Amino acid sequence: MTIPPANTDPAASPSGHHRAGPREQAVGRALAVVLTLLTIFGPLSMDVYLPVLPALTTELRAATSAAQLTVTACLLGLGLGQAAAGPLSDRLGRRRPLLAGVLAYILTSTACALSPAIEPLIAARFVQGLAGGVGIVIAQAAGRDLYSGGKLVRFYGHLTVIAGLAAVIGPVIGGQLASVTDWRGIFLVLSAIGALILLACLVIFRETLPAHDRVTGGLTRTGRDFRRLIGDRTFLGVVLISAFVSAALFAYLAGATYVLQGIYGLSPQGYAVAFGLNSLGFMVFGFAAGRLSERWSEKGTLLIGLVLCLLGAGGLLATAVLALPLTAVILSLFTMVSGVAATSPPTTSLALANYPDIAGTASSLLGLARFACGGLAAPLVGLGGADNAVPLGLVTLVSAGLAMSTYAMTIRLRPRDRQPSRAHR
Repeated sequence: MTIPPANTDPAASPSGHHRAGPREQAVGRALAVVLTLLTIFGPLSMDVYLPVLPALTTELRAATSAAQLTVTACLLGLGLGQAAAGPLSDRLGRRRPLLAGVLAYILTSTACALSPAIEPLIAARFVQGLAGGVGIVIAQAAGRDLYSGGKLVRFYGHLTVIAGLAAVIGPVIGGQLASVTDWRGIFLVLSAIGALILLACLVIFRETLPAHDRVTGGLTRTGRDFRRLIGDRTFLGVVLISAFVSAALFAYLAGATYVLQGIYGLSPQGYAVAFGLNSLGFMVFGFAAGRLSERWSEKGTLLIGLVLCLLGAGGLLATAVLALPLTAVILSLFTMVSGVAATSPPTTSLALANYPDIAGTASSLLGLARFACGGLAAPLVGLGGADNAVPLGLVTLVSAGLAMSTYAMTIRLRPRDRQPSRAHR
C-alpha cells in the first residue's frame, strides 16, 4: 500500500504558500477523543429518538407518514450539512464552523422539544440535521489534517467503531429515557449532550488547519474543487461505493425491525439483542478493517468488505424468497452489516488521502453521498408491505451489486497495492 505523505502535495497551496515540511501534527489523546465524539451526532439524532416516535405521533395528532418525515428531514439535513460545512471549513478553518454547528445543534434540539405541531418539528429536525452534519464532516477533515498514512486509516477505523457503539447504545438510551420522560424530554437530553460536546470543543479543540493552508475564493472555487474531485476516477469510485453500501445499511435500519418482529415474531427485547449483535459486528469489523488496511492494503480490505456485503445481501434475499428460519436471516444481516463496516475505513481514507488541501470539501461529498443514497433507499423496503421481506433483500442485494460493479470499474487492485509503505508503518 502506498499512500502519498501528507507533506508532498505537488502543488502550492491555494493561498500561494508551497507546502513544505511535515503536515502531520502531534495529537493528544483528549483531542482524539473529541474528534471521535463528533461522529455520534448522526447516530444519536436518529436512534435515541426512534423509541418515542409513536408517542410523538399520537400527541401531535399527526399521520404516521408525517411523523416519518421527521426522520427523513434529519437524514437530509445530515447530508446537506456536510456538503455545506466541508468547503466552508476549507476556507475558514475547522474550529469556527465546528463551534457554530454544535451551538446550532443545541438550539435546534431545544426547538424540537418546544415544537407545537408536526410541521415545525419537521423543519426543526431538518435544521438539527444540518447542524449535526457539521460535526461529522469536520471530524473527518480534521483527522486528515492531523494524520497521514497508516495512522489516518487507523483513525477512520476508530470513527467506525464509535459510530457502531453509538448505534448500539442509542436505542437503549432512548428506551430508558422513554420510561422517565416524553419525546420532548429526549430532545432536551440531545441538547444537553450537544452542550457537553460544545464545552469539550471550546476547551480542547484547537485549529487543525493553519491559515496558510486554507483555500481562498467563494462558490466559484468550491465548484472547481468539486469538479476536480469528481474528475478523479479513484475518488469518484470510492464515493459511489460508499453511497451504495450506505444504501444497504439504511435499508437494513429501515426494514429489519419489520422483518424480525413482524415476520419472525421477535419481541422488542429479542430485536434489541439482534440489533446489538449486528452493531457488535459493525464495531469489530470496522476496527479490524482499519488495522488490516494499515498493515496490508486499503483496496484489498475494501474488496473483502464488499464480498461480505454481497454475500449477506444475497443470503437475505434467499431467506425471504425461500422462507428460511430466523437463524438464516440473522446470519445474513450480520454478514452484510459487518461487510458495510469493513468498507468504511478504506473508502474514507482512499477518498481523502490525496486531498489534504481540500479535505473538508472531499469529506463533504463523501458524507452527502452516504446520507442521500441511504435516505433514498430506506423507503423502498416498505413497498411490499410490513409482512414481506423480499424488498429488503432486493434493495440490499442491488446496492451491494452496484458497489461491487463500481469497484470493478474504478478501483484496480495492483500487486504494489499489497505492500505497505515503509514510510507510514
